[in-house]
This record gives sequence, structure tokens and C-alpha cells, in this order.
Amino acid sequence: MADISVRPMADADADRVLAIYQAGLDAGNASFEVTAPTWAAFDATRLTAHRFVAVDRVGTVCGWVAVSPTSTRAVYAGVVEHSVYVDPAAQGRGIARLLLDTLIASTEAAGIWTIQSGVFPENAASLRLHQRAGFRVVGVRERVGRHHDRWRDVVLLERRSPTVT
Repeated sequence: MADISVRPMADADADRVLAIYQAGLDAGNASFEVTAPTWAAFDATRLTAHRFVAVDRVGTVCGWVAVSPTSTRAVYAGVVEHSVYVDPAAQGRGIARLLLDTLIASTEAAGIWTIQSGVFPENAASLRLHQRAGFRVVGVRERVGRHHDRWRDVVLLERRSPTVT
């Protein structure tokens, strides 16, 4: 994947990051959210040190990954929840895996021991991606929320660092 590189996310990436986020939401199997947040809201809820974008040869953002803390309690400082989104036009090229690998390296270097995520069971590609990246299924939260007027299940996934103890 010589034509794709990963770098830290910057404020200048906001429009592309939010457009890719919205495209994922519009597809219907990415999140309970239906509208991407403002950049201010996005920025305020994601940890700056663990936000990355994948860019092509000309510098166009084609995917992103970011984490949010799962709790403000000190005992959960090493647990984060992540999101990874790829532009629909760039899917199937290994970009999400590249982003996840970068995120895993970043979080482990910072002493984070668990990355978790919730994925709709219908999102088979995301489930395969996560399992190949070392995530395991913890369980299924059945009918945990309504999305577009129907109840949705969520598969809870986590990756425990083998190096951070």
C-alpha cells in the first residue's frame, strides 16, 4: 500500500474527516448516530494523541481512526473506545487495517491496555477487520438501541494489549 500513508489528524482535516464520517453513517451500519458532529464536538471528545488519518499520494484524506475515553474514572485510564472510517471510494484496500495498526501502536506506547468498540452484527467487514487485528468478541448486546425506527444489536469487541500490563 505504497500509495497510502498515515499521519496524525490535524484541524485542517476536519472537513474530510466529517464527510467520511457522514458517509459511513449514511450507509446505515456504522453507528447509532445519524449525523456527524461538528468539528468542535468531535475534537472535544477524541483523545488528540490517538487520532490518525490515512492519506493518498496527493494528500487527500481517505480514512481516519480515533479514540475516546470510556470513563473519567482513573481506574479506566487505560481503556478507550475507537472508531475507524474509510471513504466508500477507498474501501477494500487495507486502509482500515493500516489505521488500526497505527492506533494499536500509539495506544500501547501510551500505556493503554484495552481498545474496545461496538459493531452492528450486519457489518461483517468490520467484524472481520477487527478480529484479524486481534480483537475478540466479548458478547452481543441485544436490542441495545433504536436506529432508524428499529432495535439494533451491537457486538462488543475488545483488544487487550499483550505488552501493556
